[in-house]
Amino acid sequence: MSRIKRWTAALLALLFLFVMAPAAAFAEGDDYILIYAQVPQDWQAPHIWAWADDGTNAFAAWPGEAMEADADNPGWYRCWVPATATNIIINASEGTVQTKDQKIEAKNAWFTIAGPEDVTVSYDQQTEGELPEYVATFKIHAQVPESWQDVGLWAWLDPDGTNAFEAWPGKAMAAGEDGWYTAAAPVWVNRIIVNGNGGEVQTEDLSIDPAEIWVTVAEDGSAEFTYNDPNAPVAEDITVRVKAPADWTGPCLWAWSAPDGTNAFTSWPGEPLEDTGDGWLALTVPGWVNSLIVNGNEGSVQTGDLSVEPGKDVWVVVTDAENAAVSYEEPADAAPAPDSASAPAAEPQAPAEEPGGMAVGVIVAIAAVVILAAGGVFLAMKKKKQ
Repeated sequence: MSRIKRWTAALLALLFLFVMAPAAAFAEGDDYILIYAQVPQDWQAPHIWAWADDGTNAFAAWPGEAMEADADNPGWYRCWVPATATNIIINASEGTVQTKDQKIEAKNAWFTIAGPEDVTVSYDQQTEGELPEYVATFKIHAQVPESWQDVGLWAWLDPDGTNAFEAWPGKAMAAGEDGWYTAAAPVWVNRIIVNGNGGEVQTEDLSIDPAEIWVTVAEDGSAEFTYNDPNAPVAEDITVRVKAPADWTGPCLWAWSAPDGTNAFTSWPGEPLEDTGDGWLALTVPGWVNSLIVNGNEGSVQTGDLSVEPGKDVWVVVTDAENAAVSYEEPADAAPAPDSASAPAAEPQAPAEEPGGMAVGVIVAIAAVVILAAGGVFLAMKKKKQ
């Protein structure tokens, strides 16, 4: 067997293992552990606060993540935390009662809490039934009329009708001090209903993207939603600086917020970039944008979607429609982008192959694509058309 054929056979076998091997090899759940807690009866709405030894917090703000009641084990609450979290505090009643810091191992744990200083930790299962599998979730926040009590969330996948929760009215939403109710749903759902009073009042079906979302419900049940935190400080405008190919006439910038699709400008191709006289083109845009497209020739040539951090000035060097580099400080060696019409063509390179074989470079490229797909890593590109 020739060397290239042996390479091909070995690589195909490796690809088979990556694709057919159990998904656990790439499972996101491998990076999380399950924490159970049994708390005193007067501890209301238990939460969990977790952090790593280096001080990295698992959650954004105290009191942490709400723990979910286990329907199969009355009195037990549970929550997933990152496996890197080696320190735990269980708290309740809006953080007014809590345990002391608890050091834990990177595996599932059961906390039996009789009081703030009376805590027993076990790594042997203390609950009945099979443990749930980890499913990535996103948060849904809702602000509802004062007449709505017992606010719930119903979520499902359309069109196949798979429900996220066992029975209507769904998952109870926890009340926050800011007047918003919050619950988490699996990332595979695309439809939700916010309801209250045991499901007697509700919104219409809301079609959403799987990203943190804020829903505002009116007295008549009508609802509006946004993917931008309405309580967050308003981001100041930022400056986008661009170097575009010399043969792109009238370079413009298109900018928006993903995934809600709020555009910074009214129509394609956006706003013209202005020559600042220092070799850069520039434009001021709202600080909330997180996605950009640089285009030229009245929008007939363009980059792909460029993801950027909101609230930060950004520098974009465009080599051609397929290649653009993004940075948050001025590149030290940012030469003007070449004129693709006059730039010398690169000498073609012959693929390294043997007669009758497949080019090694092609095989490796295919392997990379398949391995990335098996691991759940995908890149989605969308283009704005005139």
